[in-house]
Formats: sequence, C-alpha cells, structure tokens
Amino acid sequence: MQRSKAESYIGFCRKAGKLTCGANAIEVQKKGLYLLLLCQSASDNTKKNAQRLAMKFGCALLVSEGKRLEQLVGKENCKLAAVRDEGLAKAILSCAEDEFIKYPGGNG
Repeated sequence: MQRSKAESYIGFCRKAGKLTCGANAIEVQKKGLYLLLLCQSASDNTKKNAQRLAMKFGCALLVSEGKRLEQLVGKENCKLAAVRDEGLAKAILSCAEDEFIKYPGGNG
C-alpha cells in the first residue's frame, strides 16, 4: 500500500528521534515544538489539552482524519504527538490536506 507524503515525513520524524508521543511527555517540553498531531478519536479533554499546548508553543495543530494517529506514529494508543523539527513540520503542513484537518486554536 502506498504511503502518503505526510505519512512518510512523520516516519522520518520518528526515525530521527524528533517525535514526542503523549500529552504528558509534550507538556514537559520547554521549547522546540513546531507541530502537534492529534488523533480524531481523542477525548474532549485531550483535544482541549492539545489546543492549550498549541497556544503555549505557538504551533499548528492537525487532526488525523483517515488513519488513527497510532498507526501513523507506530506507537500504540498514541492520541497526541509533537514534531520537534521545524523543516519536517513545514513539510508535513505543506502536504497534509488529504489526511489532516487544521484544528482551530493552533497558531501555525
């Protein structure tokens, strides 16, 4: 099955160690987050938390539409992930129209 460009870029982030998974792990970051990825099946509380984090870090927030986020990042039960590489974040944003929706509340 063909992978999309956005999915490939997320894989690059994971392999480069530039992807943080989980709300708690993201909250302890001080800086350097450029994009948040949220699963469409996340709870309302996680969605609110993701919006707050997007405002805190001044980054965009994308919600996965087709595949669950855990499938995209390769980590079970992952509902929220953060991209810590600016170039890869821009690349994901540039080709994410088909698989992600830009969530209101993000700054990117």
